[in-house]
Amino acid sequence: MEQTERQDLLSRAALGVFRLNGQFLSVADELARPAGLTAAWWQVLGAVLPEPLPVAGVARVMGITRQSVQRVADLLVGKGLAEYVPNPAHRRAKLLAPTSAGRAAIARIEPGHATLAAGLAEALGEEGFAETVRVLERLSEALDGLAAASGADEEAAAVTEP
Repeated sequence: MEQTERQDLLSRAALGVFRLNGQFLSVADELARPAGLTAAWWQVLGAVLPEPLPVAGVARVMGITRQSVQRVADLLVGKGLAEYVPNPAHRRAKLLAPTSAGRAAIARIEPGHATLAAGLAEALGEEGFAETVRVLERLSEALDGLAAASGADEEAAAVTEP
């Protein structure tokens, strides 16, 4: 494959993901609205449902900036949907945890979420849907690996420079 073909594939992948991001945000806003949430609120609450996390941890999991998570977390706390709890591992970096109201709001999204999942499974086929998710996860992991390698290269260059 030629260099220009690889670059075209990268451009098409990026544009496709950007379009998908917009589509997912639109759908997420529609699903979250009846629960009194936005897509961003749902995203941050969803990240801390399994276990409380520091704001920086939510940002890492979601691939977004710590500052944007902090703004949303503060809004969620102000609305009573989340709370800051002590972090045994770090005195200053409190953990964000959903409240019972936050968990109830997420539960109100579940019926629409299930309907959308069923529709996608029908449109793509069960295996096609699973394969789509695997490919997106592989792409994300590859980008993480390239970013980590680039960061390591930059650190090594900084150490060896006079």
